[in-house]
Amino acid sequence: MFDAIVIGLGGMGSAAAFHLSRRGEKVLGLERFSAAHDLGSSHGKSRIIRQAYFEGEEYVPLLMRSYELWEELERESGESLMETTGALMLGPPDSEVVAGSRRSAEKHDLPHEMLDAKELERRYPCFTPAPETVALFEERAGFVKPEASMKSHLDLASKHGAELRFGESVKSWEASGNSVKVETESGSYEAEKLVIAAGAWSSEMLAGMKLPLRVERRVMHWFEPKGDASLAPPPPVFLWAPEGEDVFYGIPDSPYAMKAAFHYVGDECSPDTLEREVGDDEVSKIRGYLDRYAPSLAGRHVESAACMYTNTPDSHFVVSAHPEHPNVSVAAGFSGHGYKFCPVVGEILADLAMHGETKHPIGLFDPARFGSVR
Repeated sequence: MFDAIVIGLGGMGSAAAFHLSRRGEKVLGLERFSAAHDLGSSHGKSRIIRQAYFEGEEYVPLLMRSYELWEELERESGESLMETTGALMLGPPDSEVVAGSRRSAEKHDLPHEMLDAKELERRYPCFTPAPETVALFEERAGFVKPEASMKSHLDLASKHGAELRFGESVKSWEASGNSVKVETESGSYEAEKLVIAAGAWSSEMLAGMKLPLRVERRVMHWFEPKGDASLAPPPPVFLWAPEGEDVFYGIPDSPYAMKAAFHYVGDECSPDTLEREVGDDEVSKIRGYLDRYAPSLAGRHVESAACMYTNTPDSHFVVSAHPEHPNVSVAAGFSGHGYKFCPVVGEILADLAMHGETKHPIGLFDPARFGSVR
């Protein structure tokens, strides 16, 4: 019998397995695919990390802790997992991206600069902003490496005694009293506590909660810079909300290619039938945005890949104890902006599993806000 079982070993589950095992818990981790796979939501070479958070000033304390934990993970693993390039949040002054970032920065006294279009072009000639564009620059922002960080969490969880099983799908789970039972295609396991971090498969694993989750397909692209240009030194990460157009972003995650994608544009999909083939029209659309706003970054198309966002109606996460089973903790609905929180969510899930509560502010993530949850 285990102290805790973790279902799903992607970004959040791998962190939960690490934090639980590091605290001395006997942990079993179950993952339907391989370690750090590319079939869900926690892949793609890079994820933006920042603290001036337009999605809500309530996230900032969690981000501050997340930065500490990313740095701890780097030290313990000996791996480079976080790159600081700075980040630009661009758009009209009243756009959600700019105004929301500024509110969070001012509320929490985060170092930042506001740049107008002329100053933006002077500092970063790769960008061609419209005259009304402004940008918030955050020096300490950058990106984390999802595959490498998952591997670090998993390797260290194993080092601390966790038993991790890959290629083993969960068929069902049940909780009664102070124990849980998990059935997989290979066997049956029991534990005192259960953590469910199933990503795009959360609706399947948490069917009884009736969470209003919507899985959407997203496509990531990589382009070489034009001519003989390189991304060394790299330009800042950017998230751009042009007036009346789709929000898009760029991450210089290698010296030779810029990752670019749309943030909110995607069609509903099923995680088991996701269309992984990327069409020429999808490449052309993001190239059109780069041609207009960052033309020197839109050289040869290198590759594209599909992934998934699992969205809640308000785009805030679900992180809580199960409403009917206090020894079951859940993490779901990270809505395309959750990866940067992996280490702190892992810490929270370990707190909830072991103590039924956490010192971290997670009221925003209570599933009771949806009303239908039971």
